[in-house]
Amino acid sequence: MKRVIDIFLRAVLTGFAIGIGGAVFLSCDSKYLGSFLFGTGLFVILSFGFNLFTGKVGYAVENKPSYIIDLIIIWLGNLVGTAAMGGMLLCTRIAGIGEKAAQICEVKFNDNLLSIFILAFFCGMLMFIAADGYKKISNPVGQMLAVFLPVMAFILSGYEHCIANMFYFTVARVWSLNTVIYLLVMTLGNAVGGIFIPFVRKAFIQPDTAKK
Repeated sequence: MKRVIDIFLRAVLTGFAIGIGGAVFLSCDSKYLGSFLFGTGLFVILSFGFNLFTGKVGYAVENKPSYIIDLIIIWLGNLVGTAAMGGMLLCTRIAGIGEKAAQICEVKFNDNLLSIFILAFFCGMLMFIAADGYKKISNPVGQMLAVFLPVMAFILSGYEHCIANMFYFTVARVWSLNTVIYLLVMTLGNAVGGIFIPFVRKAFIQPDTAKK
């Protein structure tokens, strides 16, 4: 039980971190600066060992089937954290960010589910690259690039990140059954994209054992 609580609380804190990134993005007039500063959330998550669904799902390839339960707990914790963060901000003077979030959400809901899935797939790939890059790259500069560049790439490209969208949906006040359907498709796309690289790497790519 302590392990489950630990996983969940780290996921809730992740939701707050994503909320921090989402809030600063919505507050910036420049989408380039906003996309860069959004990376603050992922930097906090990876530096403090929090649990982000899109950063963890790729490792399902190398874990036991029971790892799926961990991912569900993480997803729920991320939802609680982002919703709590968003709800709190709606009680403050910066609640106006909800108007920009509503515009972003309108674009998403006017899109079809296949498009949403594909855009979420590519976001999932980028989030695995960020998480795995931060984990494996020893050079501090390389670590920072691994965190901030994939985040900027997915935001500027219009890719779909299910956890970030949880925050946007909250501050935009657009939760509904339709919202849940779109969120589940985004989650599935993020999951498939997240496991794509590690699956291909494990199943088909032979390790380079040649020594130079």
